[in-house]
This record gives sequence, structure tokens and C-alpha cells, in this order.
Amino acid sequence: MRHRRLLPTVLAATLAASGCSLFGGDDPDPAEPARAFLTAWQGGDAAAAAAATDDPAGARTALAAFGKAVGGRGTLTLGQVTETDGTATAAYTAEWALPAVATPWKYDGTLQLVRAEDAWRVRWAPSDLHPRLAAGQTVAVTRRLPERAALQDAAGEPLFTREQVVTVGVEPRKATDVPALAARLAAALEIRPADVVADVKAAKPDAFVPVITLRRAAYEQVKPKIYDLPGTVFRDGEQLLGPSPTFAQPVLGRVGDATAEVLKEAGGDYRTGDQLGTSGLQRALNTTLAGKAGATVRAGETVLAELAGAPGAPVRTTLDRRTQTAAETAVAAMRTPTALVAVRPSTGEILAVANNEATTYEIGLAGRFPPGSTFKIVTATALLDAKVVRPAATVPCPGTTVVYGKEFENQDQFDLGTVPLRTAFARSCNTSFTSLSQRLDDRALGAAAARYGVGTEWALPVRSFGGSVPPPRDDTEKAADAIGQGRVEVSPLAMALVAAGVAKGGPVVPSLVAGAQPAGAAPAGPPAASLTALRDMMRAVVVAGTATTLADVPGSVAGKTGTAEYGTAVPPLSHAWFTGYQRDLAFAVFVQDGRSSATTAVPVARAFLTRL
Repeated sequence: MRHRRLLPTVLAATLAASGCSLFGGDDPDPAEPARAFLTAWQGGDAAAAAAATDDPAGARTALAAFGKAVGGRGTLTLGQVTETDGTATAAYTAEWALPAVATPWKYDGTLQLVRAEDAWRVRWAPSDLHPRLAAGQTVAVTRRLPERAALQDAAGEPLFTREQVVTVGVEPRKATDVPALAARLAAALEIRPADVVADVKAAKPDAFVPVITLRRAAYEQVKPKIYDLPGTVFRDGEQLLGPSPTFAQPVLGRVGDATAEVLKEAGGDYRTGDQLGTSGLQRALNTTLAGKAGATVRAGETVLAELAGAPGAPVRTTLDRRTQTAAETAVAAMRTPTALVAVRPSTGEILAVANNEATTYEIGLAGRFPPGSTFKIVTATALLDAKVVRPAATVPCPGTTVVYGKEFENQDQFDLGTVPLRTAFARSCNTSFTSLSQRLDDRALGAAAARYGVGTEWALPVRSFGGSVPPPRDDTEKAADAIGQGRVEVSPLAMALVAAGVAKGGPVVPSLVAGAQPAGAAPAGPPAASLTALRDMMRAVVVAGTATTLADVPGSVAGKTGTAEYGTAVPPLSHAWFTGYQRDLAFAVFVQDGRSSATTAVPVARAFLTRL
């Protein structure tokens, strides 16, 4: 007669602890080795789990291989245990959280148990680990990230597309003369030969030492110069790339192999080998754009599970492709670092951020530079708001003036005599504004700047600098601050927002991602009573002042030029600026070491506006 019993696991455990059985005497419980096996397996202890089987050596090898393949945390839950005439069956459920995979792997399993003398053992078979796992098979997990979601322009069109690329590299053992090879590569590819030499020396003889990754078209241009060089090797591939190597770089950023730093930022959903954003917006938005990985679990050719990933979500930026292209073209011809930032005054949307190829870091949003005479927009705001002068007032504009022992001068010491405030602004009379600043409260310039958001730490998704206007240490520094020379610092973004505030006649808060939370509290905006005068003075700069080459550009351009001296060189080095607006477009141009705004920044502004 067959003897069959069902052992609820909680009851069975209680009886085992008391030394009793359902049928009297010391009857071992098959649930205990099943539970011991699952507990040790869940804890990653292959030896302990194998010890609960009738083939410890075979089980241990298979368990170790399974654990290495799965590499995750498991939850194994013992279900119903059924005993029949010296054999038993234990059901269980498994749930494995695979590393960096969105969906856990779940399945139901069964353990066969056999009784040997007075003890039960799990009867070892590969199917103990998964019901479809056969002898000689082990589990393999293939993880995959979904296609990266698009970083879009303001119209919703993708800014990055998958392009064919070639990575130029060096295989050390094939390089007969590393310094000579590095020099030839540097000449063709515009890279540092010392970096190539150092990387090759640090690599193993058979390693692929990457030198540079080029778009296929760019590679074809230099191929004749490098292809036959001893030691060069090449790898074809694909990358997500922007419309051009410089388009909105480095603000948009790049996609490539995730670094340790990027992986730490992105969290546990990603791992080495993933293609993630490595800089700029692509990096800042990794967790949104990249999605989460799925996986296929196989045993040989048998698919055990398809685990769904989670697609990334596209992100629409505020960058306008036409405006960005015009800005890129305008700054491209400059030999020194140059940036142009454009903003829509009515909304605060950043329409363009262009940095030319001479820039070594992103300066359009994050640069820190003295603003020079573009800051006279802020100084004029403070003077008018405090009623130090009225719009129709006349002011002295001598060639030089002394403020508490420090001499200030106009460019080339031009002397206009006594002129309307509008003319002093349009012709950029330093002496007028340094003298007038002495009638301002020490906090007035900082307060006026704050009306335009200067000094705000904007919470944009990429690094930015909102500007800094510290209280002057003395009256001489206040005079220097009034013409953007003291300790005042701004970015091109900050000055574009100043022009935007005048154009709008109200507060402007910048944004770089459509629909994002505001980047900060709205500033007060320029005082309404001063707007007419500020706009008139900025228009006068174009029609009768220092930027007359913009006078024939349609759309009534208004703005302010600036030259900002810095350093201790004699004669001093200087940056060039122009900030202004045209209808619902505000912008700032910055040219590092540009010297004269009339010959550098203003022509860039003209090139930009005439391409729109």
C-alpha cells in the first residue's frame, strides 16, 4: 500500500523541532533538507547548498556556475512538500534580481528528495536549479539596454543620430618607433603626441590603445596619412553623434563607454560596457534617456526567459536648430575662445549655446569673466532707479578722471565734454559712469544686477554661472565695478539675460529643457520707470555709438559693447563683449582676448543676426 503525506512547511518545521512526527517516533522531515538547500543557495553558499544533496561535488560545481552566471540576489521560497513511499517533492518559487536588469527573473521550481537510511537528501539534478535545465547545461544571461531615447531640439527633432565611426588606435607590439609614430599621428589628427607615447608605454604589447574616434567621412580624409604607419590599427563602429562635431558642444555632451564616475552618478541600473552620456546634457539626463536594461536567459539554445527592459524617455531641449546653426557659424571664424548664447526674452528659453573650437571648456553658460562696459546696462539701471540722473540729464565725459587716487580713462582717452546721458552710454564713457557711481549706495550695483538675475545660482541641468557682484571694498572698487572691471564676474548667459530683461521689460528665468521645473526664482526685472530710457540708450549704441556696424541689420538691434581688461600685462590684455536684443531674441557674444569689441565681438554679432 502506497503511503503519501502532504507536509505544510510551518507544521513540519514545528514537529521536527519537538522531535515528533505525524505518525509517531523520530521520522525525519524532507522539508528540512529542501529548506537548507534553498536557504544556502539563496545566500550564495554553494558548498552548503550542495551538502544538502546526494551529489555534493556535482551540485557544488553547478551551483557555482549558476551563481556566476546570474550574479544577482535571489529570493527562494519553499512551497508544498509532498512525500510518497520514500521519495518526496518540494515545490519552490524563485525570484532573481539580476544585476542592472529592470525586471526580476521569476519561475517555479521543484526539488526531488530521496531518503537514505534515516535522512533525506535533495536528489541532485540540473533541473533542481530550473525545471528546463538539462544535464551539461548552465545558465547564460545576455543583458541589453534599449535604444537610447532622443535628445531633441525645440521642434522635437532628434539632435543625435547613429553614425559610422572609426577608432584609430595603436598596437604596441607592432609599433617600431613609438615617438615617431606619435608625431605622425599628432600631425594628421591634431592630438598631443606625448599622450600617445604615454598610453602606448602603459599598455600591454597586444592591447588596442585608442587614439581618437572619427566620423567615417573625417577618417577617410586622413586615412592616406595614417593607414600604413607601423603600429596603427583601426576599429569600425557606431556612435550617437550630433549634427556636426561642434554643434552645441560641449553643452549637449557626448555618448560613449560609461566611465566609473558616470556609473557612480547613474546608479545601479548600469554597468561597465554600457553606452551612456559621458558629458553635458547627455550625461545629466542619463537616467531619463538610457532607460533600463532587459535580458534574455538561456540554457544552451533554450530560452528560459525574456525579461523586459524599460525604454528611456525623449527629452526636448529649448535649443532652436536654426538659431544654433547661425551661432555656430558666427563663432567658427574666431581664433581665440569665443561663445555666443541666445535667449528668448518672452519665455527664458535658451535658443543657442555656441562655443568655437578654440574653447577648452564650456564658457557660454559656465564661463566667469569681467563684463567690461556691457555692465553699464546694470549701472545705468542703478543710476536711474536711484534718481542719481534722469534720462534727459547731461553728464561730463572727460578723457580721464580720478576716483580716490585711481585714474580711469576712456578708450584712447577720448573726451566728449558734457553730453547727454544717452550719448555717454552709446559712446561708452568710462569716466562718466565711474564718477556717477560715487553717488550710489554701496549695495546699489548688486541690487540692480539682481533685478536681471545676475548672482542667481540657476539650477540648469548642466553647469552654469549666474554671475557675482560682491559689495565693493572701497569707492575705487565701486568705480571699477560700475564699468565691469572690479570684482564683477559674469558668464555670456548672465549678460544675455540682462539684455533679455530689458527687451521683455520684466523678469527672465532661463530654461534649457522644455517643461522642466523653473531654474530658480524669478528676479524682479528692470524698474518699469527706467525701461524707456534703457531701451533708448541701448538702441543709441547701434545707431550712433560703438556698434554702428549693426545699424543696417533689420529688426532694430539694440545692445551694449564691452572691453574688459584683466591681468597684469602691459599693455593689459582684454576680452571683448557685445550683448543685445532684436525683437524676441536676446544674446551675448564673448571673445576671449578679443581686445576691441568693434573688431571682434560686434562682427560676430552681425554674422549671427544676418544668418537668422
